[in-house]
Amino acid sequence: MKLTDQQLNFFHNFGYLMIPQLFSPEEMAWIIEEYENVLQNHAGGNAHDGSRRTMIVPSYGYSEKLCTLLDDHRILGIASGILGDDFNYGAGDANYYVGDTRWHPDASWPELFAIKMTFYLDPMSADTGCLRVIPGSHRLDSYWHKNLDEDWRNDRDHINLNDSEDVWGLSPADIPGSVAIETSPGDLVFFNHTIFHASFGGGTRRRMFTLNLTKGGKTEAEIARIDAYLTRNCPTAHGFKIGGMYTDLTIDTATPERLRHMTQFHERHAVVHPNDTIPRELPTL
Repeated sequence: MKLTDQQLNFFHNFGYLMIPQLFSPEEMAWIIEEYENVLQNHAGGNAHDGSRRTMIVPSYGYSEKLCTLLDDHRILGIASGILGDDFNYGAGDANYYVGDTRWHPDASWPELFAIKMTFYLDPMSADTGCLRVIPGSHRLDSYWHKNLDEDWRNDRDHINLNDSEDVWGLSPADIPGSVAIETSPGDLVFFNHTIFHASFGGGTRRRMFTLNLTKGGKTEAEIARIDAYLTRNCPTAHGFKIGGMYTDLTIDTATPERLRHMTQFHERHAVVHPNDTIPRELPTL
């Protein structure tokens, strides 16, 4: 699959894109079945009572069939078209979400570096927890990113959209210019990690899983950025110590093409998290 010029222009200008019904109802049926198996059997989803989020990282690493999404021509085409042919597969999470999520970016890189693909497994509307974004807020020269840098989690000087009631007399869900991206199962939404996004009105079992992807690194500066990414965006960083960046299942079932997009993170994880990496050679490409 190749994104059109119009789709690429939309993504680069506004920071996100939705492709309606990229996956068929038949495909969504097995995706949902595998997702539920992962949450129920590996994440304690059978004990989910709606009081807090249930999550597992990586989203795909516990199901051979979900791993095949990493080989899907649509995923490969979108990722290559935005990030280049040498992109890296990150982890992503699978969730039963509870309630609202605050406005936040996933990072604040100075240029396009990482994207998140989101799969919603139930119809999502503005009133039931669909993804919301502020178009253009991925740009570091935007109003929303004032005083924000790559260490944004520790930055207290930037504009906090979640204080909107005090600052502007508006609820966070009513921020002017924000867009509610209503979806049905089969739609794919992906966005620049730097865009501000949130969700409001969701119930106690909102089903969503993600795939994270980054540009490949060649220069010292690019490798340093990958290492910085892995300090907070890998299974180990989220408390899921699986012996490396990827589960054995993801590695053992990998095609040569999949391995090509796993090699750099596999190697750099051992550098960033040496105490939580079990040495393992990837199969020869």
